[in-house]
Amino acid sequence: MDKPGTIFVCQQCGKESLKWLGRCPNCRQWNTFVETKAAAHATPATSILPVNPPQELSQIVSNAQDRLPLPLPEFNRVLGGGVVAGSLVLISGDPGIGKSTLLLQASALIAQTQGRVVYVSGEETLHQIKLRSERLGVKGDKLYLLSETDLEVIQNQIEQLKPNLVVIDSIQTVYLSELDTAPGSITQVRECTLRLMRWAKLNAIPIFIAGHVTKDGAIAGPRVLEHIVDAVLYLEGEPFSSYRLLRCVKNRFGSTNEVGIFEMKSEGLIEVDNPSQVLLSQRLSQMVGSVVVPTLEGSRPLLMEIQALTNPTSFGLPRRTANGVDFGRLLMITAVLTRRVGLKLASQDIIVNVTGGLKIGEPAADLGIALAIASSYRDIETAPDLAAAGEVGLSGELRAISRLERRVSEAARLGFKRCLVPKLGAKVSTKDIELIPASTLREAIGLGLVRGKGRSKANGD
Repeated sequence: MDKPGTIFVCQQCGKESLKWLGRCPNCRQWNTFVETKAAAHATPATSILPVNPPQELSQIVSNAQDRLPLPLPEFNRVLGGGVVAGSLVLISGDPGIGKSTLLLQASALIAQTQGRVVYVSGEETLHQIKLRSERLGVKGDKLYLLSETDLEVIQNQIEQLKPNLVVIDSIQTVYLSELDTAPGSITQVRECTLRLMRWAKLNAIPIFIAGHVTKDGAIAGPRVLEHIVDAVLYLEGEPFSSYRLLRCVKNRFGSTNEVGIFEMKSEGLIEVDNPSQVLLSQRLSQMVGSVVVPTLEGSRPLLMEIQALTNPTSFGLPRRTANGVDFGRLLMITAVLTRRVGLKLASQDIIVNVTGGLKIGEPAADLGIALAIASSYRDIETAPDLAAAGEVGLSGELRAISRLERRVSEAARLGFKRCLVPKLGAKVSTKDIELIPASTLREAIGLGLVRGKGRSKANGD
């Protein structure tokens, strides 16, 4: 920056403009430009200079002890077996979802098994954290609390303690005094994150930072924050559900297909060892419009219950309501049922819900959604020992799904005797469960509904 003045900076992507703009031309977001003072000389971005000269890749010896195992198995699973020394991990989620609770619990357990942990809070005082620790049953041995927002002070304190792990809660409250912008602005968040990353790499100490999210669910502040850190974790959950999913969307040192499942209780976040059994614990044996679907959350198979309800519409335009499933997929499945199967759903309100407040995003749940809608419309029960998984095409055909063997194995483990699957790709060797292959959606509905009950036949309206 050659001369002082004021510029406008997008708080979402970091684009600079000499005048205020209602919509950012780079990230296409509205009302994100904030007036910022431009210094006479721009602060150089923090760079990580190599401490040692370049080394040949074949001569570098990897150390298995560079990964710090976490006492929480679900947390450990998401990070790929532990947190790598010197890594920077961002944990984000909606307000009140449990980020601070999870970080405090993990910090206390790591302090008991690995050594010193420094927990830096810029949002709570030490007494407030103490009250929360008493509610969670955290003793706090070797867990050091610091209520500070000045990054230079934070770095001086953690350099003196030499901890095994540092937690920053949250990155939007930390600031550098040499910058003229307010805490939480794009310049402060970016520069503070770069300073923390440099310190973590040079000292080989992992750092967890908590980040806020916007109303759209994106990480507040610059999107470049996701590119700076080594791992990005999202803590997700419905407002009225006690279950929380810790999902990894970026991990430089492991897979991004893993999720951890927790349950929020009065004593904090409790790991769910057998989530499929918990999610199906309240399911009745004989239900109309209810189908169990073996889904995959990352590489973990989960059994989820999908419920559907059809009712004659009271108005001219029927309603479609989707809770936990994609609304577009619901419209597509409804159109296929109407056009290819012959169900007269044009005058029916359709409500589809995934129990437990969870969400299903993969196409393998199409068959379960369609079977639940058909069961409710015809008032015919589905077999209590039947699970269903398959993708539905626009022509009414059933398409093969990935990792079918893991899905049916999870269903067999929980006592299901039959599984309705697409005929293509159904060559899976199973002993404890019977596979029922079907080529079309019409055929699958005829096989999945209990015959001899209801107000219509299984293969027609």
